[in-house]
Amino acid sequence: MWRSSDGKMRLDTPQTSVITDPGSGHTILLDHLKKEATILPMTQPTAPSGPSGAPQAPAGSVPPPPPMHVEDLGQSMIEGHEVEGKRFTLPAMAPPPKPQFAKPQLPNASVPGAPQMPAPPAAPKPPELSKMPPKPNVTEVWTSVKLKTPVLTKVSTAAGEQTTYCKPSSTDEPHPSVFQIPQGYKIKPPKL
Repeated sequence: MWRSSDGKMRLDTPQTSVITDPGSGHTILLDHLKKEATILPMTQPTAPSGPSGAPQAPAGSVPPPPPMHVEDLGQSMIEGHEVEGKRFTLPAMAPPPKPQFAKPQLPNASVPGAPQMPAPPAAPKPPELSKMPPKPNVTEVWTSVKLKTPVLTKVSTAAGEQTTYCKPSSTDEPHPSVFQIPQGYKIKPPKL
């Protein structure tokens, strides 16, 4: 990952690269296997609006999300780089209620002269799961003061934990060619 002082960023994977340039308002997707580049306009996020005929949820039917707690962890050093840390804690959401199903009503059909069948035994209830308190979602981010990019991110949820470490190798300004389409790449129109 590279970041320039004017806000351009490049993120490489083995087969692709993504270059964002806020100054020009576009993103470049590079496919290194096909030697193709796709230029896309950067769009500003807008509030989602449903189609004019879409049903709307009644006001107050969806509870607001719980408030997020942000904690400043101060400054530290990671491999010689000054970093600032923040911890974001989102309380666990209550699980949705279990759906209730109506028992099907079987018709009381009797055939004259046929023996009466006893009612089938009730199915056993599944074992109850132990009630564990819900685990909050916690994200800890350590950001390089000079590079303004995350160096260490730890995410902990009920599903597990994930740690991402981005080793800063150089704080020098990257060469401008890092943010350009390489020679020999064909420019491909974006799919709409």
